[in-house]
Amino acid sequence: MSQVAPSLSSANAPERNTPLEYTRNIGIAAHIDAGKTTTTERMLYYTGVVHKIGEVHEGTAVTDWMEQERERGITITSAAISCEWTNEQGPFEGIKHRINIIDTPGHVDFTAEVERSLRVLDGAVAVFCAVAGVQPQSETVWRQMDKYHVPRIAFINKMDRIGADFYDAIESMKSKLGANAHPLFLPIGAEESFKGIVDLVQEKAFVYDESDPLGVKVDEVAIPEDMQADFEQYRESLIETLADYDDDLAHKYLEGEHIEAPELMLAVRKATSSLNFVGVIPGTAFKNKGVQSLLDSIVSYMPSPLDVPPMKGERESGHEVEISPDDSIKITGLAFKLWNDPYVGKLVFFRVYCGRLKKGSVMWNPRTRKTERISRLLILKSDSREDVDEVFSGDICALVGVREVVTGDTLCAKGLDIRLEPPTFPEPVISLSIEPKTVADQEKMAVGLQRLAEEDPTFTVSTNEETGQIIIAGMGELHLEIIRDRLLREFKVEADSGKPMIAYRETISAEATAEGKFIRQSGGKGQYGHAVIKIYPRERGEGIEIVDRITGGVIPKEFIKPTLDGIEEAANNGAVIGSPVVDFRVELVDGSFHEVDSSEMAFKMAGIFAFREALNQSQPILLEPMMKVEVTSPEEFQGDVMGDLNRRRGQIQNMDSKKGLSIISASVPLETMFGYATDVRSLSKGRASYSMEPSHFEEVPPALIENIKQTSY
Repeated sequence: MSQVAPSLSSANAPERNTPLEYTRNIGIAAHIDAGKTTTTERMLYYTGVVHKIGEVHEGTAVTDWMEQERERGITITSAAISCEWTNEQGPFEGIKHRINIIDTPGHVDFTAEVERSLRVLDGAVAVFCAVAGVQPQSETVWRQMDKYHVPRIAFINKMDRIGADFYDAIESMKSKLGANAHPLFLPIGAEESFKGIVDLVQEKAFVYDESDPLGVKVDEVAIPEDMQADFEQYRESLIETLADYDDDLAHKYLEGEHIEAPELMLAVRKATSSLNFVGVIPGTAFKNKGVQSLLDSIVSYMPSPLDVPPMKGERESGHEVEISPDDSIKITGLAFKLWNDPYVGKLVFFRVYCGRLKKGSVMWNPRTRKTERISRLLILKSDSREDVDEVFSGDICALVGVREVVTGDTLCAKGLDIRLEPPTFPEPVISLSIEPKTVADQEKMAVGLQRLAEEDPTFTVSTNEETGQIIIAGMGELHLEIIRDRLLREFKVEADSGKPMIAYRETISAEATAEGKFIRQSGGKGQYGHAVIKIYPRERGEGIEIVDRITGGVIPKEFIKPTLDGIEEAANNGAVIGSPVVDFRVELVDGSFHEVDSSEMAFKMAGIFAFREALNQSQPILLEPMMKVEVTSPEEFQGDVMGDLNRRRGQIQNMDSKKGLSIISASVPLETMFGYATDVRSLSKGRASYSMEPSHFEEVPPALIENIKQTSY
């Protein structure tokens, strides 16, 4: 076979174990229970990282290393692990590649783990269930990949399950995700008879040796006669699609020439990196089939750090800069995750975008304007660590010794002063009060909550000024349950919690003009601030905009920012139940000042008073978080499930029927969904399942507001 492997780049330092071209940073992401962790475990086994396959249901999965993960059989925190794979086919034949894998959670409560992982990855494997196809959390993960421009391939898992349909799963990717998805392999058989795959690119077929339960032995066979028509049809469709992204391939295709496998592989790689194509691979990770083909595809089709567009950063001056991977230039990287390790202290997960970092180096944090010394460098192997002296461009590692670093901080060489765009995270939607069972645990709980809040950007801690209660907020009931569990296990604090509370928001429904005056005379120098504002409602989700429209110097320049700050501060407390106000535009249009008595504090207070007055005039309304709920139930229980959702003020959005199951999609207020897991099991005799994720905010019916006022903090 002809070799078309690329030559080594000048971006590589000679001391590197693996050249950048042969490095892959990928994430495994999907809906909960699609088989991400099981797939990752098989990848680790076939690459020789582990010598015994770990199982999620047995609590032995390497990447599910937290006690809570092993007990519940779910992934809670993203785990990073490195492995090596040598492809035996195609352009990279015989070349050892290093694959850095991040296994991400599927549960919506831990979506921040997916968000920050995708921010630093060069590619992703989206895992789908061959029976269910695209599920709600699949859509969320897909949108996150789109947001960070992550190239991806898809692994249709669970091909051995009853009801598995590879082609239907691809159609659901096209219809629900808008994905340009095409198979790279066709399955030979399905359900119990799934026994092999046909490689459309290599024009070969492979059958799994049933005498080897670990799936290591794979026999190459002739393409089955009854699949010849499908093979030709899907290969033709694949080439036709790829021709849109490769001029040489298009020319050969139009001329009717045969496309050789190496040319087609490079075309798949180019189209995948362009974000316009998603190659699909069938398999069943639990039965050890298809994972080696997935590893081959990661090496052949996923981009290296050199293949993705340069990372954009911003200097202190505001000028944008592009950062390309190169070991010979100064270091720049992003801290994307914090973790408190009981043995080494604070671990900072770090992606190196350019340069090389040595143990003992001093780094500059542009946010804090301070330096940080790196005392140790670690390569991550899930819950185990390997000390190294140096890391290079494209590496994912952990830093020990840094102090004032938070998720999203850039660390760079002193003198560069570059900030990379941090990942963004959703606002918490649920809160509850928490207090230690003993007074002695008060300080320990405060330390524990502070550390957990440092780790998790979607977890917040605050104190209610009126009651003195500590309020914790997160993404869902399970999220806060895990926080309480970690307080007990890691910080030895037993805590009682109150009833979960909803994170309501307020907004306005009418325009208004109002003024705020702050005037104090107390003998000596007084205080004088006066501001006039106009407030306008905005569409849901558009956020807050505060604009300076002052002309003619009616408010001096030095007092404008304090006034705007006052408006922003006042928006934290609404007029209905005191929740934050969202989706409005404020214009500061007029005011007056006193030559002697005016001050920044006076104008800040004037801004606060003006906003409060405007809020009262603008017909404020209360908003509640709505959840996108999908219930899968046997058809005989469909009526009961729908009736129950209606009683919860749910709006049925869509109904679908699939192989004796009814799939009901609804939009339901979060406030009514507490304890739903138990209720839906009772309604369906334990046979229904559901998934839920935050969707949007909607106005609370006026009849319910009084009751909410009585129960809110």
